[in-house]
Amino acid sequence: MNYDLIVIGSGPGGYVAAIRASQLGLKTAIVERESLGGICLNWGCIPTKALLKSAQVFEYIQHASDYGINVQGGEPDFEAVVKRSRGVADGMSKGIQFLMKKNKIDVIMGVAKIKKGNKVEVKAADGSVKEYTAKHTILATGARSRELPNLKQDGKKIIGYRQAMNLPKQPKSMIVVGSGAIGIEFAYFYNAMGTKVTVVEFMDRIVPVEDEEISKQLERSLKKVGINILTNSTVESVDTTGETCKAQVKTAKGVETLEAEIVLSAVGITPNIENIGLEEVGVKTDRGRVIVDDFYKTNIAGVYAIGDIVKGQALAHVASAEGIICVEKIAGHHPEPLNYNNIPGCTYCSPEIASVGYTEKAAKEAGYEIKVGKFPFSASGKASAAGTKDGFVKLIFDAKYGEFLGAHLIGAGVTEMIAEVVVARKLETTGMEIIKSVHPHPTMSEAIMEAAADAYGEVIHL
Repeated sequence: MNYDLIVIGSGPGGYVAAIRASQLGLKTAIVERESLGGICLNWGCIPTKALLKSAQVFEYIQHASDYGINVQGGEPDFEAVVKRSRGVADGMSKGIQFLMKKNKIDVIMGVAKIKKGNKVEVKAADGSVKEYTAKHTILATGARSRELPNLKQDGKKIIGYRQAMNLPKQPKSMIVVGSGAIGIEFAYFYNAMGTKVTVVEFMDRIVPVEDEEISKQLERSLKKVGINILTNSTVESVDTTGETCKAQVKTAKGVETLEAEIVLSAVGITPNIENIGLEEVGVKTDRGRVIVDDFYKTNIAGVYAIGDIVKGQALAHVASAEGIICVEKIAGHHPEPLNYNNIPGCTYCSPEIASVGYTEKAAKEAGYEIKVGKFPFSASGKASAAGTKDGFVKLIFDAKYGEFLGAHLIGAGVTEMIAEVVVARKLETTGMEIIKSVHPHPTMSEAIMEAAADAYGEVIHL
């Protein structure tokens, strides 16, 4: 029962950390209270993308005539769509089981709590308790849907993301509260499937963490497909006593009553730091997150934390990167600290959004003199051929040295394109180097080269 490392939580932070630890020769165990893969694989990243793909296929069928194809009928089978999504998630979870066996990692099912003396206590589903010893313990317990005091989730009429991907039947109407990635992806999915959707956002624009021009373009695109969007608005209360939900929404024009079958609360997440032994052991926290150094060590020797429970973006790929850095440091390697300003963010609605680095506003506030280049997909041959002309690429460079400060993309497939920018920024590539890197034609990725050229007055196809 003695290990070099015990990882608590098997999401994309935990299981990746465990695998890397095993690769480095550490005797490793991972503790999971529910399903291997955590929220991301079972109730987050992966199953939502399966739902979105079904919505996209349905949209293709509806617009088949645009491509010269005649299709008769075509109706969404909501139960089958949900079933496919759950099947994809189950398959991925089984894949993690295989990886644990392949890497000789012990899987301990149960609820874990850290204890003094490098011990971890695990309570199994049958109530039995076992104690394990580890030189190092990584906390990777993730997060859950955040609840607002005036928007308590009952799991039936007022729901979180978990219920949203597993509803027994498709609602005719839905109010989505919050327009971050989670809210916007579900708004797009349900609207595409035929649900009447209203998005309520507290800030003055949707996807408020994105560049302002991206927000404006996405709002235009979503309104075009029939999604009602209310910005500068808050849900004051929801009456669920009747057959439907009646939401009192405070807008710039006054208080409105909106009616819908379902209210989806997508106002962020809450880190899972309760009841895992932090207080008993003395691990320090700040505003609901565990305090760690650049290599994820807490104030208590042998205890580390990664993912949604520490500072930084609450994203799967961030947790994975943190897990690898943490374990490599434990094993005596010399990893670089993670550069949180070079983390790509993606939203998988239609059109997709992808971004990394500074927004135009943030670059100016940081004191940079900047060059900005844009290239619309309406000028892209590949986008025209594919029928996906909505959107653009916007790149930001430092005018003095050509440093690649940021990229903001909206359009079809841009979540695949953003990796080029992340690598370029990691390698400290300049704007001119992007321009002189030959991109294949015809591709959507040409828009990155063209946007860079636009920033330097050399754009060809505009």
